[in-house]
Order: sequence, then C-alpha cells, then structure tokens
Amino acid sequence: MSQDDLTPKVIVEKLDQYIIGQQEAKRAVAIALRNRWRRQNVSPEMREEISPKNIIMIGPTGVGKTEIARRLAKLDNSPFIKVEASKFTEVGYVGRDVESMVRDLVELSIGMIKSEEQGRVRTKAAELSEDRLLDILLPPKPAEKKATEMIPDGNGTMIEAEYVPEPDTTREKLRRLLHEGRLDGRFVEIETTEVRSGPMVEIFSSAGMEDMGLNVKDMLGNLFPQKKKKRRVKVPEAVEILAEEEAQRLVDMEKVTKTAIERVEQSGIVFLDEIDKIVGGDGTHGPDVSREGVQRDLLPIVEGSTVSTRYGMVRTDHILFIAAGAFSATKPSDLIPELQGRFPIRVELNSLGRDEFIRILTEPHNALIKQYTEMMATEGVRITFTEDAIAAIAETATLVNDRMENIGARRLYTIMESLLDGISFDAPEMRGQEIVIDGDYVADQLDEIVEDEDLSRYIL
Repeated sequence: MSQDDLTPKVIVEKLDQYIIGQQEAKRAVAIALRNRWRRQNVSPEMREEISPKNIIMIGPTGVGKTEIARRLAKLDNSPFIKVEASKFTEVGYVGRDVESMVRDLVELSIGMIKSEEQGRVRTKAAELSEDRLLDILLPPKPAEKKATEMIPDGNGTMIEAEYVPEPDTTREKLRRLLHEGRLDGRFVEIETTEVRSGPMVEIFSSAGMEDMGLNVKDMLGNLFPQKKKKRRVKVPEAVEILAEEEAQRLVDMEKVTKTAIERVEQSGIVFLDEIDKIVGGDGTHGPDVSREGVQRDLLPIVEGSTVSTRYGMVRTDHILFIAAGAFSATKPSDLIPELQGRFPIRVELNSLGRDEFIRILTEPHNALIKQYTEMMATEGVRITFTEDAIAAIAETATLVNDRMENIGARRLYTIMESLLDGISFDAPEMRGQEIVIDGDYVADQLDEIVEDEDLSRYIL
C-alpha cells in the first residue's frame, strides 16, 4: 500500500486487525505516521523545519505497546528498531551508549534496501547464473584459429577467405533440458566466493565509537584475496546459489548505502521500551546517577543531532521516537524536563480484562486460538474451541492477573500452554482425531492449578 493511501483511518483499521482496543494509542501513532507523509509534501524550506511529534505510551506490560509500534513500521515499510532503554549506560561507563541505536538502525536499513535491490535485478541475475551453470555443464571450447582458404579472385590472384563456422546447438539443447527440469537430478561442482570475514575490532572511547565493528579486511581493502570454495550440489541448488552471487554483484552498494541513510533520516522509527527504568530517584550516587546520565545522552539524539556510523554521518532530526513504559513506581514527569519536552504526545493504554481477552483469543489475524488450531492441524489433529471454553480461558487469565502480577495478554500464553500441554505431547499419536475443548475440559485442566495459589504462582 502506498503512503498516499495510508490515511489515519486506514492505519487504525490495519492495526485493529492485530491489536484489540487501545484506540487512543492507535490514533496517536496513525496521526504521527500521516504527518510524515504531509511533511514530505510541503515546500523544501518548510520541510526542514517540521520535526516529528514523538510519543510516550504509558501502560502496564502486555497491553500492546510494542505490538502497536511494530505493526506501524510494517505498514510503512520503515526502518524500525526496538531497543531497551535500560541496556544503555552513560558515556564513561562500560556498556552501550545511546548512539548505538542509530547505528543499528542504519545496519537494518542497509539490509532492507539491499534486499529490495536484489529483487529488482533478480531476472538479470537468473540469466547470468544460467550461463555460468551451462559453462560448468558444457565447458566452452578453447579459442580456435579461424579457418582460411586460398581462393582466386576475378583477376586470377589468390586471396584468403575465412570459413564461417556453423553455430553449435549443443549449448541451446542443454539450456532447453535445464528449463524442462530434466537436469535436476544431476550433481555439479561449483566454485563460490566465501563471504569475507575478518577479525572484528571494537573501539571503546568517549567519542562514541563503541560497537562500530570495524572490519580489518574492509580497512585494508583488497590486500586479502577473496577465498574460493568448491561445492558439489544438485543443479536446482546450484542455480539458486549462482543467482544469489550474481544478484550481489549487480547491486550498487554505494546507491544502497545512500538510499538506506536517507530512509533512516526521513522515515526511521526507534521504539524505546522500558523508558521508565532510566528514571532515577532522588539519590546522588549509585545507579540513579547513571540513569539520569542516560537521559542526558538520549536528549541530543531525540532532539536532533548527527551520529557517526561506518557508512557516514546520519542526522536524527526527523527520526520518530516512540517511548513506552509501565511507570508503575515512577511517572513521566520524573524524566528530566528537557526530555519530557521532546515527547509532546502522551497516551495511556488501558489494562485488559475478560472481554478484551475473549476478543484477543478469537478476533485478530494472529489470534491464539487460530495459532494452536493450525499447529495441531499439522499433526492431523483437529481441535475446536467452544464459546464457553474461550470464556473460561479469559476468566482464568483475568483471575490470575488480579491475584498475582498483572502481565496483561501475555497471561494467555501461559494458560494456553498449560491447557494444551497433554494434547501437544501426544499429538503425533492422535492423528485423525477430532478434539472439542469445552468449558468442562478447561476446568479439569486448570482449576486445580488456579485454586492452589502457590502452584499457580509458578505455572501460570
């Protein structure tokens, strides 16, 4: 779907196919995504002045914060990376600095663009790989001297005349056999180029160059010759391997790098999870100092700066940042004021209850009931869930969440695994059977665990 068609209403409808509820959060991210398209269509002077409206999503675990951001990136085909804010450390401490998220995003974008470019040259690569394979199956003849003959011209003088050799049709016959699949059973020996991999050098310095992964062989250019490796494979596999090699040769990596950096700068999305974990207390020593330092380091990235990567400089002015956190022990206002100002949109996600769990189990394209039904079908076992069974599963999830830690929809995974444990284990021996899971079956499997609070604490 083109960006022109991705209106906020369409975006929300697409998200509804995978995420239940949370309409306020869906509206916020839909507007943020549409604003990118609007920015691309204003005048160049104004385009540079419009900055993205970053979002903080506040809500307990398991309510859909990560899923919203992930599905949003897939809709737009944007470079997307999810990072845990708690993994970063302040510059000067041992660990990953905040700039590494931008470098990781560029690497991901390079891979995306490279795959797209290889798709465009796939036809040409297939033709070249076919010729290489035919050269292996029928090696070309050594260069022959042109045959000549002395013939008289009209004046009685002898001159040289060249023979025109007849075209060899053996190669074309072989090509036809290859297309018809009659050579698929033959083994051929092909020579492939090994991926160049050398010792990796990690540089730790205050200049923010940690984790650059500088490759010694890249630095020294062609000083190290590429290794060749011989493999004996069947013809169909040989065609795929050779086509992959030819596609890589046809791709212009300079163009890939330029396009990838531009896509990161204009449409990159960074999802900062667990941002509440870098909110420190009132202490002036211990881990709180480093947490506030991470916020200070994060500030220039979010507000717009230039980050050095192995592919060049990357500006973060127009990257969209979506932060998320439970904020159970803290609140967004505990962030440093400068960082608060860089996340102008705040949306609160609601906790999930029985009704939402029923919808999660049945409505989305990737609903849990559908997933387990399809997996059991691979074993030849047909399972059917009745309405009272689905209601009982949702009721159990709500009860356990209320009694213990509320982990939202993730509780459904633990309950479904416990419920279908026996069927999953015995499925290979149950081929051809049809199993109906009703409310009584759910009660038999789960009631004992739910009633025993100590047992449910470890199992559910």
